[in-house]
Amino acid sequence: MANLIMRFPEGKPKALTLSYDDGVEQDEHLIEIVEKKGLKGTFNINSGCFPPEGTTYAPGTIHRRMPLERLKEVYAASSWEIAAHAYTHAALVGLPGNIATEEIIRDRRALEEIFNTVIRGFAYPYGAFDDKSVEILRNCGICYARTVNSTHGFRVPQDWLRMPATCHHNDPELMNLVERFIGAKDGWSPMLFYLWGHSYEFEAMDNWEIIEEFAEKVSGKQDIWYATNIEIYDYCHAFDQLIFNTDMTLCINPTATDIWFSYGDKEVHIAAGDTVTF
Repeated sequence: MANLIMRFPEGKPKALTLSYDDGVEQDEHLIEIVEKKGLKGTFNINSGCFPPEGTTYAPGTIHRRMPLERLKEVYAASSWEIAAHAYTHAALVGLPGNIATEEIIRDRRALEEIFNTVIRGFAYPYGAFDDKSVEILRNCGICYARTVNSTHGFRVPQDWLRMPATCHHNDPELMNLVERFIGAKDGWSPMLFYLWGHSYEFEAMDNWEIIEEFAEKVSGKQDIWYATNIEIYDYCHAFDQLIFNTDMTLCINPTATDIWFSYGDKEVHIAAGDTVTF
């Protein structure tokens, strides 16, 4: 039996995404740096933490959340996804179930109203999660949730509600990982580079050159799909819904997403709602 390997859109073997938290002023500069290189990702927002309009910060303040109107303006001009991060940035672990549920649902509802979209992603505040919080997220309609765990690898997540990252942007191995990722040849499984952090950290450590170098190195690659977190989740979920006959010669795609995969020496593209033989 030949190997079945998911490919990303246009048959690409790799995908890359970013994930940044808290809705801070420095996100605007982050967008400027990475979008001109074709990168995108997801901003994780606490909708109960917006400062009042007209807020000014004391000199030297690094963690500067954007007021709602500014935040809407900055993110509306970007191609990034918006995801939840708990209404008040409360750690879910240890909270009574009803309070944790409120943190998630209230944040989700507010962000959906603000951005006129459906919010399905989440990042755990402080990286804190347990089996109880995972189940609460599932019941609240969240389909993926990012942890702060680094794998230093490129595997597509198996458990989307305990989703690890490749690394944080301040990881000393970042550039070595970038070289491994872009240098890897077409392999036995799809590859995902997932970078996370807080954009205010670049200002705090005066190291914006890290994300500038990262964006420069990974951009413009013909074998990489640059996507948001939810785009990657939805594509992988659609791939998992493909239907094959027992001889592996026919495939039905019941989803609304075009899918690519390889099977043995065959490269297959199956359009949304289509059936192919191979």
